[in-house]
Formats: sequence, structure tokens, C-alpha cells
Amino acid sequence: MATPPLAAVLLLLLLAVSGTSHPQAAAAEPLASSPFDAALAALQKQIGYAFRSPDLLRRAMTHASYSRENGRALAVLGLAASQSAAALRALAADRDAPAAAVSRAARDAAGEAACAAAGARAGIPAIVRVAGGTKAAAAPVVCGALRALVGAVAVDNGTADAAAEVFWRLQVLSDTPTTAAM
Repeated sequence: MATPPLAAVLLLLLLAVSGTSHPQAAAAEPLASSPFDAALAALQKQIGYAFRSPDLLRRAMTHASYSRENGRALAVLGLAASQSAAALRALAADRDAPAAAVSRAARDAAGEAACAAAGARAGIPAIVRVAGGTKAAAAPVVCGALRALVGAVAVDNGTADAAAEVFWRLQVLSDTPTTAAM
């Protein structure tokens, strides 16, 4: 019987000492996630949407002060999807609603005040990444991140329908014509 090469013996000893039975087994074990990744996972559960491309969610929860790869463009889409969802809901509740009422419903539901309040309820200030000197709880930051989140859902899903569903899950509006049952 041939003697195994010294390198093979050392590798087997190293594996035995480390408790790993196969060289690839260590790579297959999931790495501990960062607090940011854990927060993103919790946010996905809260909004009832699991991202196929988690990088979209990471980008949505990144403020422009933190990185050039941020959610600003997603926020543009998120605002449009939110306004569209609110206008659709207003017209579904009253097909004869005047244009001004539909416009007001869209503006109010997707406006900064409602957006920032919904974002705060969702815990976005504790999740969004900002640079030092930028307040994560500031209304424009929270609202921008929430809009980016809605936009990220639209891009990830390929439709505004999923984005509208997430938008309404995050919104708690007063009794207005736009709050007809989903």
C-alpha cells in the first residue's frame, strides 16, 4: 500500500481538528448576516414582499449621502407608483370623482407627510443607511427611502401592482374617499 502524500495527511488532520468533514462544507455554511441584512430581512417580512433581487432593497435603503449607489431613481418610480395607486383607489371608490378630488387624493396619499409617517411606522429610520451628519429620521430621508422601497418592489416584480400593494400595506390614511377597501 502506498503512503499518502504529506499534504493530504495534513489536510485531513486540519479538517478533523476544525470539525469540517469536507473542504467545501465550510463554504456552504451561511455566513452570519450583518445587522443591516437582518433589518432588510425583517422589513421584507413586514411588508409582505420577498425580493428576488435583494440588491434592489439594499439600494432603496441607501440614502444619497451614504453612497453613489442609492435609491434616488427608485424613489422617482415609487412616487409615481404611489400616486397612481392612490388615484386608482379614488376612482374605484367614485368613478364620477372630479379630477381635482382624484389629484388631491393622490397628492395626499403619496405626499411627504403621509409618506414619512408610514416610513416611520415601518421602522425605516433605523434601517436606512445615511452618512454622518444626515438625520435618518428626517422626513425627506424617511419618505425618500419609503418611495424607493415602493419603486424597488415595482422593478423587482416588473409591475406597479405589487408596488401598489406594498404602498397600501404601509399607509394608514384617515377616512377619505381614497381609503376604500383594497
